[in-house]
Amino acid sequence: MEIWKDVIDYEGFYQVSNFGRVKSLNRVVVRSNGKHYTNKERILKISVVKYGYHVVGLTRNGDEIKRTIHQLVAESFLNHRRCGFNLVVNHIDFNPSNNHVSNLEVITHRQNTNKKHIKSSSPYVGVCWIKCRKKWMANILIKGKKTYLGYYDCELKASNAYQNALNKITA
Repeated sequence: MEIWKDVIDYEGFYQVSNFGRVKSLNRVVVRSNGKHYTNKERILKISVVKYGYHVVGLTRNGDEIKRTIHQLVAESFLNHRRCGFNLVVNHIDFNPSNNHVSNLEVITHRQNTNKKHIKSSSPYVGVCWIKCRKKWMANILIKGKKTYLGYYDCELKASNAYQNALNKITA
């Protein structure tokens, strides 16, 4: 059964469903030239952006803002609040076009980077093979900023560098 809830900060203008659909609501709009017109309820068209995420344009007071649908669903149904890189919305099945509430979870950014769906040449988080150097590289992402940790002959040493850096930030 499809359930509709108000889009946070756009109450009375837009609603989002647990299926990941967004609609505008009936309302009277006054244009800058003073003319009135009725905005009829309708399902919004989506756009697909980088990495396959679905976005819609939300307009209020003449200003349009593009928002990802998975964020809207998480805010309205999972009580998620945008907070930079602290907590993020993850697609459980790794399919960015599946925005059903049952496919979304709110997790830490670090948990999201540890997911097994990220293609890597190493099973260790933060480690990848650099073919041109014939070495393993370690790096870590902290609050959206990637920090280079070095090149290593051994994959395990690169992983240890990552773990040491992680331990420093969590200590």
